[in-house]
Amino acid sequence: MAKAVFLVASLLLLGNAIFIHAAFPPNVIVDMAKIVMDNYCSPEKLAGMKEAIEAAGSNTEVLNIPDGESLANVLSAGFQLTISDPRLMVSYEPNYIPAVHPQMPPLPPEQLIAVLQTSIKLDILEGNIGYLRIDNILGEEVAEKVGPLLLDLVWNKILPTSALIFDLRYTGSGDISGIPYIVSYFTEAEPQIHIDSVYDRPSDTTTKLLSMTTLLGERYGVIKPLIILTSKNTKGIAEDVAYCLQNLKRATIVGEKTAGGSVKVEKFKVGDTDFYVTIPTAKSINPITGSSWEVSGVTPEVEVNAEDALATAIKIVNLRASVPAIIEGSATLIVDNYAFEDVGAEVAEKLKGLLANGEYSMVLSKAALEAKLSADLKTLSGDKSLKTTSNIPALPPVDYSPEMYIELIKVSFQTDVFENNIGYLRFDMFGDFEEVKAIAQIIVEHVWNKVVNTDAMIIDLRNNVGGPTTAISGFCSYFFDADKQIVLDKLYDRPSGSTTELLSLPELTGTRYGSKKSLIILTSGVTAGAAEEFVYILKKLGRAMIVGETTAGSSHPPLTFSVGETGVFLSIPTIHSDTSTGPAWEGVGITPHIPVAADAALGTAKAIFNKHFAGQK
Repeated sequence: MAKAVFLVASLLLLGNAIFIHAAFPPNVIVDMAKIVMDNYCSPEKLAGMKEAIEAAGSNTEVLNIPDGESLANVLSAGFQLTISDPRLMVSYEPNYIPAVHPQMPPLPPEQLIAVLQTSIKLDILEGNIGYLRIDNILGEEVAEKVGPLLLDLVWNKILPTSALIFDLRYTGSGDISGIPYIVSYFTEAEPQIHIDSVYDRPSDTTTKLLSMTTLLGERYGVIKPLIILTSKNTKGIAEDVAYCLQNLKRATIVGEKTAGGSVKVEKFKVGDTDFYVTIPTAKSINPITGSSWEVSGVTPEVEVNAEDALATAIKIVNLRASVPAIIEGSATLIVDNYAFEDVGAEVAEKLKGLLANGEYSMVLSKAALEAKLSADLKTLSGDKSLKTTSNIPALPPVDYSPEMYIELIKVSFQTDVFENNIGYLRFDMFGDFEEVKAIAQIIVEHVWNKVVNTDAMIIDLRNNVGGPTTAISGFCSYFFDADKQIVLDKLYDRPSGSTTELLSLPELTGTRYGSKKSLIILTSGVTAGAAEEFVYILKKLGRAMIVGETTAGSSHPPLTFSVGETGVFLSIPTIHSDTSTGPAWEGVGITPHIPVAADAALGTAKAIFNKHFAGQK
C-alpha cells in the first residue's frame, strides 16, 4: 500500500502545476500500470502496484494536463520515483513507427567484407598488442553467418598477439546470444562455466548462459592479458560482456563507469493511444556476485576519462609484459644474495610458482606490483627485511662543526644516574663506525663519562631502530676487559660465501666499563637491526640481563639490488649471525630474560638493581 500512496502522491505533485482541463481518458494510467505490472523485470519492486493502479485510475487531476508530451513526462517521473528505476519511461509519440529489424540478407563476400570493416576496427599496436573495437555485439545466429569472414579478416590476426585491448567504449547495442559467444573465446573449452543468468519477465523464465565448448576458430585463452575499455556510453549487452569477464577475473576494465542499461528493453503501445511505455523486461543476475550491472553500471578497476582509456590500457599491458622478467630477476637475486641460502632457494622457487599460477597477471601499476612482490617476499621468507624498496641515493655527509656535533650528541643520547649509583644510557640509533670514530672523544666527554663510574648500568634500547652494524664491536668492547680479545659473533656473508669473526677491540677511546659490573638492557618490539645484534651478543655471552619485550626480529642492514633495468629494487639481507647453536635473532627476535611490557621495563630494571644493592648493605 505504501507504493500506491507514493505513486499517486508523485503523480499529483508533479502534475499539479500544469493541469487545466481533462484531455485524456482515465484508463490511460491504469493501462500503463498494467503493462508495467505484467512486464517489468523485477516484480519484487512492484509490491503495492495493484493498489496504485486503482488509486491512479481515478486521478483526474493528472489527466487534466493538456498535452501528451507533458503528461508523459509527469508519468515517467512518477513511475521512476516509485520503482527507483530510470530506465522505465513513458513517451507520447503520435508518429511512432515500430522499428523492424530485418534479417541479414544473403550478401556477396565483397559486400559482407565492407559491412564488417565499417562495424569492426582492428589494429596491431606496438609491442604486439591487439586492438579490437566492436560497436555492435552480434548474436550467435548472425555471427555464424559471417563467422568464416570474421575469422579471416579479424580473429586470425588477433590470435598471435601478446595481449588484447577490447574497446567497448562506443558499444550501445547487441544481442543476448552474443554474450556466451564472446566470453567463451577468453575461457577454456572445458569445463563449461556458468557465465550469467537472464530472467525474462513476460515469459517468467530464467536462461542460464554457459560458456561454449565448441567455437569457430581458436580461443584466445586464459593467460594473455585482456583489457576492456568502457565509457559512460557503453550500454546493454556490452556491459554484460564486460561484467562477466571482470568477475571471471579474466579481464581488467579501464575507462568510465558504464551506462547501467539493460539486457533487454521493450516498447509497449498503451491501448489505442499514442502513449508508449519503455520497460526493461529482462534482467541479468551474475552467478558470481549474485547481483547485476543494470542501473548501477560496471565500475572499472582503473577509472579514467574515456579518451585516456586506451593510453592507460597500453601502459598496463606493457607493465604486465615486464612482470616475468621482474619476478625471474628477483628470484635470481634472492638465490645469489639472501643471507640464508636454503631459505633463499625456497623463496625463489615459490615466487616463480606464483608467477606461473597467474598471481601477477592482473597487476595494474608498478606501485601495485612492488607492493604485492614485497608482501609475497615477506610471507614466503618470514623476513620483514626481504622486500621491495626505493633506490633513494644517500644524502651527502654534513660538515658539522665541533659545536654542532656536541649539540647533536646531546639530543641523541640520554643519560642519568639513579639511586644506588645506577647509570642509565639511552640512544635510539646506531651510527656508522667511521662517523662515530671521528667524534668518539666528544661522545666520551659528553655522554660516556657521565655513566662510566656507576656501579651498575641500564642501557635503554626500547626505541632503538638499528642502523649500521659497523660500530657494534666497538660498543660491545666497552663491557669486556682489555686483557683478552673475545669473539663476539661470526658473520656469514652470502654473496661471497665467507664467514668472518667479529672481535672485541683491544683499544678504545675513554675508560671501559669492564666485565664485572652488572648490566641490564631494555628491549621492546621496536628494538631492531644493529640494536638486536648488540643485545644478541651480550645475552649469548652472558654479559647482560635482558628485560622487556621480544625484539623486532629484523636483520643485519640489507643491501639494495636493482632488478635489471626494470626500475624495481629489492632490499635483501646478505649477512646473518652465527647459527651453529640454533637460530640467532634474525626473523625471530630476542626473547628477554624477564618479559615485561616495554613501558614497565625501566621500573622493573631499577627494582632489580635496588633489591640487589639493598641486599649488599
